[in-house]
Amino acid sequence: MQAIVVRPGEPNSIHMRDMADPKMKPDQVAVKMLRVGLCGTDAEINHGLYGKAPDGDEYLILGHENLGVVEEVGKKVKGLKAGDLVVSTVRRPCKVCPNCKAGENDMCSSGQYTERGITRRHGFMAEYYVESPQYLNKIPKAVREFAVLLEPMSVVEKGIDHAFLLQRRLVWKPKLAIVLGGGPVGLLAAAVLRARGLRTVVVGREPKSDLRAQIAMQLGAEYVSVENSSLLDLQKQLGPPDIVIEATGSAKVVFDAMEIIGPNGVLCLLSVTGGSGVNEEPIDRINQLLVLGNQVVFGSVNANPRHFAMGVKDFVTIDKKWPGVMNRLLTNKIPWKDHKSWFTERGTGIKSTLEISD
Repeated sequence: MQAIVVRPGEPNSIHMRDMADPKMKPDQVAVKMLRVGLCGTDAEINHGLYGKAPDGDEYLILGHENLGVVEEVGKKVKGLKAGDLVVSTVRRPCKVCPNCKAGENDMCSSGQYTERGITRRHGFMAEYYVESPQYLNKIPKAVREFAVLLEPMSVVEKGIDHAFLLQRRLVWKPKLAIVLGGGPVGLLAAAVLRARGLRTVVVGREPKSDLRAQIAMQLGAEYVSVENSSLLDLQKQLGPPDIVIEATGSAKVVFDAMEIIGPNGVLCLLSVTGGSGVNEEPIDRINQLLVLGNQVVFGSVNANPRHFAMGVKDFVTIDKKWPGVMNRLLTNKIPWKDHKSWFTERGTGIKSTLEISD
């Protein structure tokens, strides 16, 4: 089969090549790939910054955001049939640490987990893959057109889920949510928060005429551009938020966000920043606010199967409340044989996908 691969650690090694067809076991299913979502992780692996091939392999098949259709079902498999639309989870447990043994593989403490398309397990930029049913999520046909967003949606679901779990420490009835960043993760977070009935404000650098702002407002959220202002100015306008979701990719914004959280508030960090930037921050003020305000700042990455299931459920709810809004996030559909066009020129738009099969 054809697949898009990299040689991990070697910058700009991405290319398409023939790879061995995956072998299906009786307790597995074979899935034909339809579409793969592209994100910064894929680009960073191609830059040689991280990524590991499966043990004994020279190449790693890229791709972790996925949508496919069941092609063949093993004799021992129940609950799935040919033609079912599916999205696979990404991380696999280490089978060593207590968190993975308890089903919380996204909280692995040993570091021996594997991740499709990232670490020691092939990804989804291929014609086919095989998988155990326990890692597959059935997708309702009603949300097929944007179901490739389920992996980033699962990250959002986990972050918001954990924010509410943390706040069981007190009586917490959040009303105001601020989402920092109008990219795919930020807009998905806004959709989930709106579906839960919170007043939601999306903050970005783009003007209100931008598609990101239009999507936010279609969800019933407010949009504020801070191109010529600061987050502290925003807090004066809106009041202190109960929950802040950070999805900007900017470490400077992270520290600014710590200054605007309300009393008993929560700041969830969803973006990963690299580099070695250094910046002066009002550390005394931030420390005072966090302590006296009983505030929580936490980071969240990856997700476990229950968050994928939550994402499917919320996709259905969101599509009923705001029909067509999720489709608008998918702005660049690229034939997968033209994959290098995205890796060399990311271009504009919100979310790009590689179209593998109809």
